Amino acid sequence: MATVDLFAIGNALIDQEFRIDEQFLQQHDLQKGTMQLADADTQIKLHQSLTSTQQYKGQASGGSAANTTVAFSALGGHAFYACRVGHDHLGEIYLKGLHEANIKTSEKSLSTGVTGTCMVLISEDSERTMQTFLGTTAELSDVQIDFSPLTQSKWLYIEGYLSSSDSARAAVSQARQLAKQHQVKIALTLSDPAMVQYARTGLDEMLGDGVDLLFCNEQEAKMYTETEDLTAALSQLKTHSQTVVITLGPHGAIIATENQQFKVDGRKVEAVDTNGAGDAFAGAFIYALNAGQSLQSAAELAVLISSEVVAQYGPRLDLADYAKLLKQNSL
Repeated sequence: MATVDLFAIGNALIDQEFRIDEQFLQQHDLQKGTMQLADADTQIKLHQSLTSTQQYKGQASGGSAANTTVAFSALGGHAFYACRVGHDHLGEIYLKGLHEANIKTSEKSLSTGVTGTCMVLISEDSERTMQTFLGTTAELSDVQIDFSPLTQSKWLYIEGYLSSSDSARAAVSQARQLAKQHQVKIALTLSDPAMVQYARTGLDEMLGDGVDLLFCNEQEAKMYTETEDLTAALSQLKTHSQTVVITLGPHGAIIATENQQFKVDGRKVEAVDTNGAGDAFAGAFIYALNAGQSLQSAAELAVLISSEVVAQYGPRLDLADYAKLLKQNSL
């Protein structure tokens, strides 16, 4: 297999997006802005209610780390995605989308069970709330992962959503060990406030003795460090990572290392759907760093890419748009 720059591990999910009203969240006991796990029957009932009362906006391949990997690859990077999908129609759709984005996968990713699905509920203020049936990805383990590309990679990227799975955390531990042995940099995202709230021990385990690059949003940063002071939160997070990136939604992002700290402004767009924005930010940021750009340049590109994701429905841009934005950013 060809050498890759980014080796990512994450869940494989097909998103179903709906525009919803605020009352719908309350009626179905869904916490706005977070991800909630559900079994198949519960999700079927939610889907029935969504299709009969709310506005369907379309289907897309998702999964946090996969969205990041697509952005990285579409910008010009070489990437591999380790995941688990079912031997079913949705699994075929999912892997086809990765291959169209020039992302390498392994035949090991095809497994028994059904491909996971996620109901993405977009409120009138563009905030996304998710209910996820993990399906076969709930049992993602080292059995489905071909670790050989990792030994030649430059980055290992881990999504925080894996913190709720014992088998996935074990696979992440194995990946971390290989990364350390082969001088591969490690990046991790906290992914979602719900993961910080309900799977904190798992996140601690995946962070281990630290990472090279940590992504989170402001809410996740404060929750993880148990403080309402962003400066204090940032100081604590720097003990876990050489570089910390805290995204601030429309207000941009804060980037901090041991020796420097700065803020990049957000980009004004008409927000439609925040689903996938943080994922795209991470993909663009790592792409720029891997291309030898400065932290400042990486953050500016990440803001540009993620703001365009927010301005449309779905977690990913059309593949050609990433390259257009990269060229625009370099002018």
